[in-house]
Amino acid sequence: MLGIGLKLHRLVLLAVSVIALLQTPAYAQLTIEITGAGANRIPVAIADFGGDPGSARTVTSVIRADLERSGLFKMIDPGGQVVTEASSPVFTDWKNRGADALAGGSIGASGDGRQEARFRLYDVNKQASLGGSAFVTSNAMLRAAGHRIADMIYEKLTGEPGIFSTRVAYVVRASASRYELHIADADGQNAQVALISKEPIISPSWSPDGGRLAYVSFENKKPVVYVHSLSSGKRVVVANFKGSNSAPAWSPDGRKLAVVLSKDGGSQIFTVNTDGSGAQRLTTANAINTEPNFSPDGQFVYFTSDRGGSPQIYRIGVGGGDAQRVSFEGSYNVTPRLSPDGKSMAFISRREGSFRLSVMDLASRQVQVLTDSHKDESPTFSPNGRMILIATEMGGRGVLSAVSIDGRIKQRLSIAAGDVREPAWGPFNR
Repeated sequence: MLGIGLKLHRLVLLAVSVIALLQTPAYAQLTIEITGAGANRIPVAIADFGGDPGSARTVTSVIRADLERSGLFKMIDPGGQVVTEASSPVFTDWKNRGADALAGGSIGASGDGRQEARFRLYDVNKQASLGGSAFVTSNAMLRAAGHRIADMIYEKLTGEPGIFSTRVAYVVRASASRYELHIADADGQNAQVALISKEPIISPSWSPDGGRLAYVSFENKKPVVYVHSLSSGKRVVVANFKGSNSAPAWSPDGRKLAVVLSKDGGSQIFTVNTDGSGAQRLTTANAINTEPNFSPDGQFVYFTSDRGGSPQIYRIGVGGGDAQRVSFEGSYNVTPRLSPDGKSMAFISRREGSFRLSVMDLASRQVQVLTDSHKDESPTFSPNGRMILIATEMGGRGVLSAVSIDGRIKQRLSIAAGDVREPAWGPFNR
């Protein structure tokens, strides 16, 4: 399970075939179930968009689903009313419906034969525009247009960047002899395959620019760390030393990876350039040291170690030196993952025999347990730091679960035909 050796016991990879982002069958799409919501949701109405009816329905349905899934908004039924970006809304009507905010727009032809998505957001109570935007899209990118509009609405109403246009990576066990590394939109749709293997795949990790994934493969009958370009499918071997090479984690500037190597005996944390050169050892303790994660400022590497007798979380400077213990509550704390602002740390702690997602405020050292499940693993923050995605189990099958950092908003992501593990939330689109 979640022992200090972390998932390496799962691997006996025999062969891996790499393909460059081919569309997966519909059965492999993630479905999302909302199981919790925020306490004070903002009432918002997304009116029907004008323009081509089919395109308008696609965009508005994506916007509504995104905002509702966030758990921060109460969706107000627009009653079939069409509001475009050029409309003059009757604000009293929308106020009577219970809306505090209203968005409307249209999808129309642009000058180059493509389509243009336009929208405007209104404050119903103040009867004022909060802004809008227009951008060129296409039939194939209508869902992406909806995500972009939802991001803008989310940011205007909450003050935080939206994450609907981001992507997630995860591993699907489609059968006993087929494992797939998927990349999907944050709502689970548009899933594509980056890697197929006859045996498990572990530890996908996004580059800061979102263009590459690092992961561990056993195609040479030993664990080797690769960096995979998602646009070209090209792979680079980053760590293929004697023994085990595992647990890649990107530095914030994208120039290095922290990896776990056993080439000098035991499991030790190293940094290595993304072309495989310049390996430098960070940890020296005669213990198992694993699961590295850079702090957002690039000054520290957090990691799991049993150097004190039980698995706990430590941090060490990127130049090496003495490691400092970070976790003290409980006898089993693993898999540190820092929030994008560096103020919080998600990790897995053992509580009453169960492995549960916890979060620590690094300033106060206060810990909050966010889940009541039994086998949580692989926490990964959304790029705005509001949500944490994990792998867990339900009914003996692997599913993904997302929970807000305050524990109030919860979602469950699953695939009907497969076991889902190893999530990694990608960065903001650049």
